[in-house]
Amino acid sequence: MTDNLVLFEYRLNQAEITLSDAKKMLDEFVSNHSIVNRAYYSMFYMVLALFLRMNVDVKTSKHTGVISIFDREFVLSGKIDKKYSKMLHQMFDDRQEFDYKELVVVTKEDAKKSITYAEDFINALKKFIYESETKKNKNSNGNE
Repeated sequence: MTDNLVLFEYRLNQAEITLSDAKKMLDEFVSNHSIVNRAYYSMFYMVLALFLRMNVDVKTSKHTGVISIFDREFVLSGKIDKKYSKMLHQMFDDRQEFDYKELVVVTKEDAKKSITYAEDFINALKKFIYESETKKNKNSNGNE
């Protein structure tokens, strides 16, 4: 297994575990703030997994930089639907507000929405990766 594939699987697993943690936190009535944080991070880790699998060279660890590259490489190019960019931007903004502003109230609805967004986002990116690999394998086998 290549280093890139190992890192991809690590990031994919990290995204799935972090989303699972957010769901458990919702079921156990843990802080809504923490649920939104975990849901956002599950999406962020999934973007990093996508970059690894699609061989996108990333020279930044800043969240805004990663989101910008996601938009440029996958959304603006039409590979991934714009609604997923909107979800990621919304979740980034929510996490920023909920983590760094004082006296912000995070509701149960905010927490539920964040989990719904994260599930939809992760599933869409996994589907994109699967379809890209299937297409690549067909093309490499001469079955266009």
